[in-house]
Amino acid sequence: MKILISGASVAGPALAWFLHRDGHEVTVVERAPGLRDSGYAVDFRGPAFEVLEELGILAEVRAHATGMTGTDLLDADGNRAGELPAETFAGELEVPKREVTRILHEHTADTVRYVFDDSIDRIEQDASGVRVGFERAEPDTYDLVVGADGIYSVVRRLVFAPHAEAIRHLGLSGVGFSTANHLGLDHRGALWQTPGRAVYMFSAADPERTSVSLSFASDSPALDLLDRAEQERITRDRLAGAGWLVPRLLEDMSAATDFYFSSACQVHLDRWSEGRVVLVGDAGYCAAPTSGMGTSQALIGAHTLARALAASADDHTKAFATYEQELRPYVTENQEIGREGARRFGA
Repeated sequence: MKILISGASVAGPALAWFLHRDGHEVTVVERAPGLRDSGYAVDFRGPAFEVLEELGILAEVRAHATGMTGTDLLDADGNRAGELPAETFAGELEVPKREVTRILHEHTADTVRYVFDDSIDRIEQDASGVRVGFERAEPDTYDLVVGADGIYSVVRRLVFAPHAEAIRHLGLSGVGFSTANHLGLDHRGALWQTPGRAVYMFSAADPERTSVSLSFASDSPALDLLDRAEQERITRDRLAGAGWLVPRLLEDMSAATDFYFSSACQVHLDRWSEGRVVLVGDAGYCAAPTSGMGTSQALIGAHTLARALAASADDHTKAFATYEQELRPYVTENQEIGREGARRFGA
């Protein structure tokens, strides 16, 4: 079949690899002008390792492990008050997201067609196929279209529901960036919390640098869609008066070249497919960053969908039903973990 995937992060390229292996012609379209190099480190747990092994990239991914040894819990004044084991944040294996994205792209670039700096703007389908319009490229027709384009999925918005109906905010937003290693962390993290506010810092590959997450209680995921200046203003406002290292980190935030803003949100839909269009990963069932399961869920979702298509002799109606039946209990469990994680951060 001729299949279009929207999104070139994790779920999209992983699914593309499996689909090409099974004989399909695959195109991946990505709104960004190139591979994204922002975002936090991602971790892998449980069955995700089997998927990495089948993709043939487990050893390569392991080579970029952050090697975290744990996280120090700090009191309001920044004094050490306890410790969390490494797996709390790092899972069984933690890797910078940019490395995972790069590895998946390298393993598919020669067999899958990638189109960057473009996006879907129209989807029309009938029993014979899916007619897709693009912002830049000429329209084309596909047998199947897959939305693997994240929590603000264009495919989901065009075919399933507007963002306001699908996205459930968990009451937490924040920024991520890197800066100087002010605490001298060495393959270790530090977590500072006061009611409604949290700072998480860790240093791994580069001893001179640390990754920072500044989180705060919020009431809407709409913050994600604001421009950077407004996101910085809101972050400063929500963290105003905080002690410890927070004023210094707010200064560093403005100078960061890898600024990243996101809210803890989940995606809830009654179904993950409509006709010849299907969703995978965060686009269909985001469990929230606070679950620690987003990347594993994306890989397992891609593998489950591809396996269902192969087992059904490419009968997409049957395959989509099998995909959802098998995966939904796993997603439901992960989404509960995500909600509990948001509660722990004071949302």
